[in-house]
Amino acid sequence: MLPGGVGVDDNRLKNTGVSPDRALLVSVDLGQTRKSVPRSAALAREAANTSSDSEGASLSAREMGSDAALEEFRVLVTSAGAQVVAEVVQRRQKADPATLIGSGKVEEIAAVAASSNATLILFDHDLTPTQQRNLEEALPCRVVDRTQLILDIFARHARSREGQLQVELAQLEYMLPRLAGRGLSMSQTGGGIGTRGPGETQLETDRRKIQRRLVQLRRDLEAVRRVRSLQRERRESVPVPTVALVGYTNAGKSTLFNALTHAGVLESSRMFATLDPKLRAIQLPSRRKILLSDTVGFLRNLPHTLVTSFRATLEEVQKAEVLLHICDVSSPVYEEQKAEVEKVLDELDVLDKPRIEVLNKVDLLPAEQRDNLRAQGRLLISARTGQGIEELLQQIDSGLVTDPVVRQEFLISQDEGAVLAALEGGAVVHERRFEGNRVHLSLSGPASLLSRYRRFRVAVDAGTGHEIGSGATSQPHDPSDPE
Repeated sequence: MLPGGVGVDDNRLKNTGVSPDRALLVSVDLGQTRKSVPRSAALAREAANTSSDSEGASLSAREMGSDAALEEFRVLVTSAGAQVVAEVVQRRQKADPATLIGSGKVEEIAAVAASSNATLILFDHDLTPTQQRNLEEALPCRVVDRTQLILDIFARHARSREGQLQVELAQLEYMLPRLAGRGLSMSQTGGGIGTRGPGETQLETDRRKIQRRLVQLRRDLEAVRRVRSLQRERRESVPVPTVALVGYTNAGKSTLFNALTHAGVLESSRMFATLDPKLRAIQLPSRRKILLSDTVGFLRNLPHTLVTSFRATLEEVQKAEVLLHICDVSSPVYEEQKAEVEKVLDELDVLDKPRIEVLNKVDLLPAEQRDNLRAQGRLLISARTGQGIEELLQQIDSGLVTDPVVRQEFLISQDEGAVLAALEGGAVVHERRFEGNRVHLSLSGPASLLSRYRRFRVAVDAGTGHEIGSGATSQPHDPSDPE
């Protein structure tokens, strides 16, 4: 968790009786000023039905987007362990350079914070170091912006060593330009010989310590990337493609991951419950095996420092052959969420990868809306109920290029029990018939598996469709055969 971060750990709350932070939320909509309309103009607009309808729909769409953003901010705050006690919305044409929201609004927020006994003021917007310093001087309690809030949630959920390194890197990069003004100790000079030069300020010392720690963190993360690269090279030596789940946070990726792999990873309605990537093998209807990767969820205005710091984790997305874009179709703003995910994918240079759009949580939709989406050819699933999972697996099967599925005929002696078991276990058997002491199999399966036993394959004449021979066990072994 960040120093002076949001909320407190749940276990600490139980053990020490410490109360959670009482949070005042400040939502800032830039370029969204609501102009007052004279009554005469409003009546005239009502008379013009077509104009009124179109403008009303536009206003409704803007308000819906604003409400959804505010609700998302509330969920972020509760995920960090704070209690929401008051909310303030500010609409401005452009940001105030000194305070973001203007001096009048600062006074209003100070009054609301005092009346609600708030211990923390959270802004749903990034603050510059100057803005944050000015706001902290003018307001009666701590001020935290959107990036710091998200970093705090990440710090709570990081479990692996890699995740903790990435969170610390992002935290220090965020803190570095904000050191100035952090208490009197930052401006005290400290004489001395050695690591601190004569007359060096505490600010310079802290800055130098952070720079040294940043260098070490980047080295440690580079070592993690090398280990991941070696693991990936070993995986790629066997033709097992990787399919990555991507999507907006809380879209149901971990629930779907559990439904497909039975891995039992944490499923939570809290944002960023999955921070460390998970990788599991599953078998498709064609009997091909793939590796399914569950990744961290994306978010509206995801801070660039997080994308940079978590690049080692997001390499699984970059190396995947197919991306499953999981959308929460029950959300009123799922199209906007989809656009935000695509923005991050573009930043990762993977927007041109094959993607399968999966509309999750269809069990929460009215039947009529489900039918309309199905008529459009959309892939509808419910990871919670299992609806549409089989169709999803078939689409993954058809979307893979590596190790394609082929159909072939084989004639194998019944003495070759290991070969029969391998083919029947790894491929789909369309037909099986016995010819003396041999078994004739018509199979569909991964090319890598079937080519391993190609000496048993039956050749078919392209013109007549008749068998013209087979590689029986008595035939000499092909020295180029990997078997």
